[in-house]
Amino acid sequence: MVPTVLTAGHVNWDVTLRVDRLPEADGEATIHSQRQSGGGSAANVAAALSRLEVETGLIGSVGDDDNGLLARRELEDAGVSLAGLHVIEDAETSVKYLLVDDCGEVSVLGNDGSNEAVRPADLDRSRIRSVDHVHLTSQRPETAAAIASVAAEADVTVSFDPGRRFGDREYSETLAATDVLFVTAREAATLADDGAISGGSNDRIVVITSGDDGAEVRTPNGTYTHSGFDIDAVDTAGAGDAFAAGFIATRLEGRGIEDALEYANACGALTAGQEGARSAPTAAVVERFLTDRS
Repeated sequence: MVPTVLTAGHVNWDVTLRVDRLPEADGEATIHSQRQSGGGSAANVAAALSRLEVETGLIGSVGDDDNGLLARRELEDAGVSLAGLHVIEDAETSVKYLLVDDCGEVSVLGNDGSNEAVRPADLDRSRIRSVDHVHLTSQRPETAAAIASVAAEADVTVSFDPGRRFGDREYSETLAATDVLFVTAREAATLADDGAISGGSNDRIVVITSGDDGAEVRTPNGTYTHSGFDIDAVDTAGAGDAFAAGFIATRLEGRGIEDALEYANACGALTAGQEGARSAPTAAVVERFLTDRS
């Protein structure tokens, strides 16, 4: 398989605890249920793109433990090429503990594990040059910058979803080569003052997601909004990754911003309506969903 898209970043093993509420300091919550599955933003987007019938590969790392084996098997079953996934000897796979309350809101606890073991020297640059698009997520800043630089030099478009730790890491080199930036409304408000959103390429598209309030896309030619879809949220983990996959897939097809925004919101909503970060819909399910609402 020759991938059309490469995603790069974290590959984790998720332990999802459904609780009656997210505990505050000195508080306590009741666990309703527990489940385990693969996670990590780069892995989630790769799996979601594959379900949307996009040939996808992955750059990342896991340990050589049982959790790493399970994470690899899930991705292989999803149809994701793992040629760029590094298995680190005598290392533990990163585990994230997701607390999901009755409203579908999520808090995350995690260990570092081996999900940032890939360094610039480990990259297969010819593989990066061979794809149509690269999607970067949270990872070592120097690795993200190296991937973005190789892609930009080869005229491969780059999208970047830096995640919750955006403000704590130096991603200026990566941002300079980013064509599409995905941020949440909270991240956008925090970063607006330092110019991280408006800086960089004059042609950059900035996608700002607002959960069940939909999303906004800012382009050099104007701003587009979509109010999202009314759906009962069960678990919002992975919804942003499904949104990104939907936006990328439709843009690769040459569809316009408004179509891509609607499609991405449908992917996010359908994922939030199911349990687990790997519940992204298939292309057929998304098309049916949109047809029913047209």
